[in-house]
Amino acid sequence: MKTGFSTLALFMSSLEQFLETASKDGFQLIEMLCEGPYWPRNMLSMNKREFEVFDSYEIDVFMHAPTIDLNPASLNPGIRKETLKQLEETIDFASCIGAKAITTHPGLIHRLEERIRNLGMVYSIETLQRANNYAEEIGIMFSVENMPNNHVYLCNSSKEYEFFIEECGSYATVDTGHANTSDDPESFFKLKKIAYYHLNDNDGKKDQHLALGEGNFDLNLLNKVDKGIIELNNYENILKSRDILISCGF
Repeated sequence: MKTGFSTLALFMSSLEQFLETASKDGFQLIEMLCEGPYWPRNMLSMNKREFEVFDSYEIDVFMHAPTIDLNPASLNPGIRKETLKQLEETIDFASCIGAKAITTHPGLIHRLEERIRNLGMVYSIETLQRANNYAEEIGIMFSVENMPNNHVYLCNSSKEYEFFIEECGSYATVDTGHANTSDDPESFFKLKKIAYYHLNDNDGKKDQHLALGEGNFDLNLLNKVDKGIIELNNYENILKSRDILISCGF
């Protein structure tokens, strides 16, 4: 398995620090969290020479698009329009630095009415179809992440997730912790067009983003994983999870 980590664990560090840390600690991948100072609209305003640092490391880069205050499933057309705009900017940024893929969320609906949730799914699919088409034109892999088992989230079951991915035409980014909150975590690993995985653990009830081995996620499900991004907010726990993967022979 090629492994890496989300830059969430080193938030506010420089691009070079992300890459140097990954290289020093034996990672082959990173996923750049495009929030805060790494907001794509901000990054695209920089001198493109700033991105030459990516050429100095043999690290494959993935990107997590902005999701804070954005929602492709929003019933507000202005929010959906801005979400699409920022997804397209993330794709442009990915192209600038030679990133392999970008991941985003499918959105959420807070109203506990099935008709409202279904409408939100229609809006989300429309929004993400357009983003996927743009990514295909640019030559970037566009991927959608599964969500925890909670009614407000779209793609909270493998069946709904599979339908969503097929309708959007996108790839899938399977989050192990999110899958672990479902009744059948293994079903997520059987889906087609999986781009890569987010690796984290929990107690099977809440989305806790624990280090691997600290919850009840079945590590045997990682046997066929080829690319895994350890997604935690603490770098010490990133290293703990890396060591668990090594000890298990992954």
